[in-house]
Amino acid sequence: MINKLIIDTLQPLGIPVCFQKYNGNEDTYITFFCYNEQGELFADDVEIQTMFYVQIDIWSKGNYNDIAKQTRELLENVGFKRTSSIDLYEKDTGVYHKSMRFFYAQNN
Repeated sequence: MINKLIIDTLQPLGIPVCFQKYNGNEDTYITFFCYNEQGELFADDVEIQTMFYVQIDIWSKGNYNDIAKQTRELLENVGFKRTSSIDLYEKDTGVYHKSMRFFYAQNN
């Protein structure tokens, strides 16, 4: 459910968005994964809300600032809340890397 939501939400960017690993040839793409999933709200010992903590990684050989801004806006528009982000550079591949973390509450 969360994977499909992320892929569908980021589709307007027009770049590949893949769960965990990208195997294509594009210079700019997004990978993502869920680093924590936990019950957040319970009633009568039943989980009624699940919290997903996800990391979105933008990979590019060029300037990714517009993509990062659009990614954040698209995800926030469907209920994701950003907790952190960091700009990185992968020296061995010459790829710029923006890592952003979000959480999302899903009512069950």
